[in-house]
Amino acid sequence: MSQEYQDIAKELVDAVGGEENIDSAAHCATRLRLMVKDKEKIDQERVEEISKVKGAFYNSGQYQIIFGTGTVNRVHEQLVNIGVSESTKSEQKEETKKQGNAIQRLLRTFGDIFVPIIPVLVATGLFMGFRGLLVELGVPIPDDFLLFTEVLTDTAFAFLPALIAWSAFRVFGGSPVIGIVLGLMLVNPALPNAYEVGEGAADPILFFGFIPVIGYQGSVLPAFIAGYLGAKLERWLRQRIPEALDLILTPFLTLLIMITAALFVVGPIFSAVEAGIMGGANFVLDLPLGISGLLVGGLHQVIVITGVHHIFNLFEIQLLAADGFNPFNPLITAGIAAQGGAALAVGLKTKNKKLRTLALPSSLSAFLGITEPAIFGVNLRFVKPFLMGLVGGAAGGFIAAITNLQATGMAITVIPGVLLYTHSIMELFIYILVNITAIAVAFVLTWMFGYNDEMQ
Repeated sequence: MSQEYQDIAKELVDAVGGEENIDSAAHCATRLRLMVKDKEKIDQERVEEISKVKGAFYNSGQYQIIFGTGTVNRVHEQLVNIGVSESTKSEQKEETKKQGNAIQRLLRTFGDIFVPIIPVLVATGLFMGFRGLLVELGVPIPDDFLLFTEVLTDTAFAFLPALIAWSAFRVFGGSPVIGIVLGLMLVNPALPNAYEVGEGAADPILFFGFIPVIGYQGSVLPAFIAGYLGAKLERWLRQRIPEALDLILTPFLTLLIMITAALFVVGPIFSAVEAGIMGGANFVLDLPLGISGLLVGGLHQVIVITGVHHIFNLFEIQLLAADGFNPFNPLITAGIAAQGGAALAVGLKTKNKKLRTLALPSSLSAFLGITEPAIFGVNLRFVKPFLMGLVGGAAGGFIAAITNLQATGMAITVIPGVLLYTHSIMELFIYILVNITAIAVAFVLTWMFGYNDEMQ
């Protein structure tokens, strides 16, 4: 077994231009990540022909080869054994931060900040779906149990600014604990609750008689900007305050300056910016006749290819913070499911054994919500299956949009995503219909027009 992975590692090194063209190697759960000196020396076709390779692409300064769980660990181990320099994901991440244009670096930063807090928001969505299912089934819920479920479903969003400020401080080099406290200050109960102010049940506090101040429950951008500026301020202060006073003065001044700026300047300005972004996004979601589903379901996977799709995390978090529902999730689910349907058609139609063993597991991966193996390993290689997947995504997205389908969470899609639609039997039925439609349309079109073995 080890000899097989050693052979794969040696062949891979040769295909990417030799050991001298590799700066370092790291891996995540499914992908081997190589920092290469000259990407022009990579023989893409040769890499894709290597045993157990499910796809490969260059993105964000890294050459990423999809092997799948377990396999990637063994290949990485053999690469290190034959002399390739090893690095951690965090070390490579620091290197990739220097690469790409300003917009790409900004969007990567958004991903670094929001991705770590997504798991708790997923859990919150699942709790909400579970409670909705009990209500749908007519199960009597005692008041004390209802209070318990509200603790589960409301806490993450009630203190969302604290999560975001913590993550921003962590990414920008500040002390995360200061970020947590700053974020908690933004939702301190002494401030008028933002939701109550929005409903007209409470009034802002007027500082100096004319500056309205409220809490920032459910806000994203104000906490993000406050976290960014706070981390920069803390680092600036630490370089100038004597070591003997650093422990006392740096956190004191950071919190004092930043909560003042956040409440009186940053908060009001970026709340307005956030409202504008949400207004534009909701305009797209509210387009009539299912147009939003056609657009988002059909084009989302194109954006995934560029690697900048993490920007949508901000939007989905804001949707959930507003009213607990996310109409964006079923639209992107349709696009993901459709790419799996296209890859499944290729896998079942081809007579090429290697392609079949690549396409079928890739389609399963897509049905579990991860499309990279299907897109980069199969569909984009032949182009037409990818395009047929886009059509399938548009078809499924159209049904989701025209029925106003909404999830109770984010970040999980297709088969695992079922858990976000258990709050209503009808919503669950429509969700399944959306996925089946997306998969079926993509599968049939790929089978009929998108792939034949002559394309190899």
